[in-house]
Amino acid sequence: MKDALRSLEGFNYRMWAGGALVSNVGTWMQRTAQDWLVLTQLTDNNATAMGVVMALQFGPQLLLLPWTGFAADHFDRRKLLIATQTAMGLLALGLGVLTVTGLVQLWHVYVFAFLLGCVTAFDFPARQTFVSELVVEAHLSNAVALNSTSFNAARMIGPAIAGVLIAAVGSGWVFLINAASFVAVIGSLCLLRMDELHLTDRAPRARGSLAEGFRYVLRRPDLKAVLLMLFLIGTFGLNFPIFISTMSVTIFHGGADQYGLLTSVMAIGSVIGTLFAAIQSRPHIALLMGGAAIFGLGFALAAITPSTFFFGSALMIIGVAGQILTTSTLSLVQLSTEPMMRGRVMAILLAIALGATPVGAPIVGWVADTFGPRWALGVGAASGFAAALVALRYLAKYRHLRLRIIAGRIHFQTDGAG
Repeated sequence: MKDALRSLEGFNYRMWAGGALVSNVGTWMQRTAQDWLVLTQLTDNNATAMGVVMALQFGPQLLLLPWTGFAADHFDRRKLLIATQTAMGLLALGLGVLTVTGLVQLWHVYVFAFLLGCVTAFDFPARQTFVSELVVEAHLSNAVALNSTSFNAARMIGPAIAGVLIAAVGSGWVFLINAASFVAVIGSLCLLRMDELHLTDRAPRARGSLAEGFRYVLRRPDLKAVLLMLFLIGTFGLNFPIFISTMSVTIFHGGADQYGLLTSVMAIGSVIGTLFAAIQSRPHIALLMGGAAIFGLGFALAAITPSTFFFGSALMIIGVAGQILTTSTLSLVQLSTEPMMRGRVMAILLAIALGATPVGAPIVGWVADTFGPRWALGVGAASGFAAALVALRYLAKYRHLRLRIIAGRIHFQTDGAG
């Protein structure tokens, strides 16, 4: 366990991680409250409307891609994060005021979701690459994994708290609490020891530098395979608000507390997955292939579960596999990308992981409305199995994957770590 927490030895990373954890709890509380607001208060259990909200919230990742990666590579990341976190706090405050006063309408949620997506598009690549300034290179993979652990620990706590608060005082107060939580992460950024940051040279501002990120990825078969896997998972698999809320409401006939509890149960698996990823010294594509296959299997089991208990158990499997896959992808891409290209490559990764949602969320929502939530879970299962096949093809073509039977057991061998 000590090895899994080695990044916390540094003051700057401890400070950042503490502030981020508080803010992440608030963010997950808001996500749960927003989903419940749209599904049960502003519509009549309409999963398609939830899909539209997700599409608006994640669509800007694609629209703003040329500028978000550029900003992360050329601007002071700490100052950029202070600006984005402040803007996100103000948006939570605005939606909270509208909801508490009873003025909120569905189109208001659409607008705030789109604005939040615009801010997040700049925040994510800066936040991911900022980690490299907080720790030494040898601890980068561990720090990325601990970031994901913090995010998913918050997902374990936040929805459960939100479910209780929604039932007690309503969604609006949850939004206001989230707005207040941003004080923690902004404060941590202001208290960092500037002389202990591991700064790197900024990329030169040259004509064509925005397109260079795409050219860099296209020259790398490993990055293309990893990002294609992420596209499949992000488009059809990472639509958890739709999957969990529709199963909770229409199949198991539960309330906000059950929805929050199921989301938290899945987060337990996610924390286990991120801790497993944190122990790995360097992730590889074979690990991603295994994570994708188990991800698909978890969805397949969730689609046929007869009760809330077994559905929650399947969600834990999905949480473990999903975080092994996504966290290891973040680490692998950062560690295998040249420092001056990291911001642009991470922006492309963000656009694929989250920007694919505008395509997938409405489709998954339509499947849930038309054929039922269990068929929507089947779409998620297909995304995991398809991603595993992409990794298998890469390993066979570029790493000469071979199957060996040794002492009656199947072993896979490659020419490299992948």
